[in-house]
Amino acid sequence: MDAMYRRQRYIYDLSRKYFLFGRDTLLARLPVDSGARVVEIGCGTARNLVILGSRHPQARFYGVDISSEMLISARANIRRRRLENVSVAVSSAETLNHQTLFGLETPFDIAFFSYSLSMIPDWRAALSAALANIRPGGCLAVVDFWDQKELPMWFEKLLGAWVRRFDVTPRPEILDELAAYRDRGAGKLTVESVGGRYAFIALFETAGSNSIGVAHPF
Repeated sequence: MDAMYRRQRYIYDLSRKYFLFGRDTLLARLPVDSGARVVEIGCGTARNLVILGSRHPQARFYGVDISSEMLISARANIRRRRLENVSVAVSSAETLNHQTLFGLETPFDIAFFSYSLSMIPDWRAALSAALANIRPGGCLAVVDFWDQKELPMWFEKLLGAWVRRFDVTPRPEILDELAAYRDRGAGKLTVESVGGRYAFIALFETAGSNSIGVAHPF
């Protein structure tokens, strides 16, 4: 990942805005209250965290990414905006831990993935780790590629060929996994389509007690 992003990090945000649709809609949907603790898993250049940190100065924002190269840009962006409520750390999504990474005694209120689950090989483990680090009654949010079923077939093939150049694998089954958590009584799931099922926005509100059924790392 560091080899891929060593140079690409300089143009990442400029290039991605043309096909990572729905990111700003997701940020607007997040239920961020004063004092909330929010983590982005796969934060990249901290583009989303900078927006949120500026918008909600009374909340705390955290980001993790497996690429230390991307976090060089992330830290520079945070410093440039003089945001003291945003912190980032190197970590894989599967080993997310609010205590060891950020010294937090209690789990996050919100965790979100913005077009990062489609880049994580063991994405189910990443979802499980995210849920294990959210407090009961918290929120998990995801924006990512969907199945493009309402778009022309040629578009789906073209998009798939394009994103594979960046080690991206669209995974509509992410929604099936979240629905399985819902069916086990772990929370409430709402799904919103972006651009004719080009992408989806999913909000999973966790149950008010520890009934998610995943192993907690703390």
